[in-house]
Order: sequence, then structure tokens, then C-alpha cells
Amino acid sequence: MIIKEYTLDKLSRMIDHTNLHAFASNDDMIKLCEEAKDYHFKMVAINQVQSSICYNELKNTDIDIGAAISFPLGQTTIESKLFDTKNAIENGANEIDYVINITELKNKSYAYIEEEMLEMVKLCHENSVLIKVIFENAYLTNEEITKVAEIAKEVKPDFIKTSTGFGPSGAKIEDVKLMKSIVGNDVLVKAAGGIRNSDDFLAMISAGADRIGTSSGVKIIEALKQRMKYDDVDTVKIGR
Repeated sequence: MIIKEYTLDKLSRMIDHTNLHAFASNDDMIKLCEEAKDYHFKMVAINQVQSSICYNELKNTDIDIGAAISFPLGQTTIESKLFDTKNAIENGANEIDYVINITELKNKSYAYIEEEMLEMVKLCHENSVLIKVIFENAYLTNEEITKVAEIAKEVKPDFIKTSTGFGPSGAKIEDVKLMKSIVGNDVLVKAAGGIRNSDDFLAMISAGADRIGTSSGVKIIEALKQRMKYDDVDTVKIGR
């Protein structure tokens, strides 16, 4: 195990600040962006339709706009995912989180999963857009998680991601460890879903996650700030 030190800002920059509620208003999006600026989060994670409003709020910052594609079920065609991705990019998104076609994975149509990933990665990288592949592990066996991770290791999206947060369960430590053990340093891992406190946040990083999707980012960073103040330290040590 290697012990790494993280400043508070570095920890903030590992957070995708999230509001994916169907009922989220424009005011909610503006609030999300303001919080992202206040805490210097890496990205706002939003539904595709809200790409332009968040772009307008964040265009002069280093905070990314992350659009969710085929979310949360993944049950759209490759062509539909590509169309929606193009539209999101045109409206200002510079990160894409898409859900794989879980039905095709269950059908053991691995060539389909690979083609989908190849096409999505090609489109995003041609536009200098970062891409994350959402597995939705709550519906998958370890064998299926392993298979998609092996495909990702070859195709090389920027991240593979545990969950949407809308499934029956979210990120699990054992899933993060499994995914990371397969892709190694070739692909990064994002943990998302149910990460609501600083202990869970740090545990996911220790397990191998380099990005955390959460709607509790403000709460988490405030808790870490208080912890660091109490311990009179400038960094948090995390074993990985």
C-alpha cells in the first residue's frame, strides 16, 4: 500500500457535484454551479438537457460540465447515444457519462458492448471531451463487471464508473477494487451512488477511485475541513 497526501482542494477536485433529479429547476442548476465554484469541484454532473445552462454559468471557470447520456437505464441504441452525445457537446458539455446497454451485456453480446464503447470514446475524444462508462454494477455479476472492465482496458475510455445512483444500490468498495484490479493504470475509476459522508468518500479513494460522484460534496468537504482543522493538518493521508 502506498500512502498519498491530499490537500483539501485536491480532494474537492475529485468530486463530480451532482444533481440528476428529474424535477431539478434552472434555479437548482444555478445553485449547483455556484456551489461547484465555491468549493472548486471538478465537474457538475447533470442531465443532458441542462448542458447549456450550466455551460453559461461555468464557461469562464475550470469546472467541467458533465452530461449524462442514456441515463439511468442505458436502454437506447448506439445511434441514439451518439446523437445525444453530439447534442450535449454542442451545448457545452465537456465530459460525458453514459450507461452501457445492460440488456446486451446480459445477452453476452460482448461485441455490441465493445462497439458501443468504441463509438462513444471515438466521438468524445475527437471533440477533446472526457468520457466515463457507467456499468450499473447493482445489476451485474462479478463476471459481467470483469468482462466490461476488460473491454474498457482495451478501448480506453477515460473512466469506468460503478453506478448511476438510481439503481437498487450504489458504489461498493469491493466493486471499485475489482474494477481497478482489471484496468490498472490504463483507465481511471469513478465511484458514484450512495456516497454521502467523508468516511465513505475517503474509503472509495483508498479502494482505487480517482473521481467521486455525489450530491453531498458540500457536506463532505465541510466535514473534511473540520477534521483537518481539529487535527491541525494541511493534508489528508490516504492509503491506496
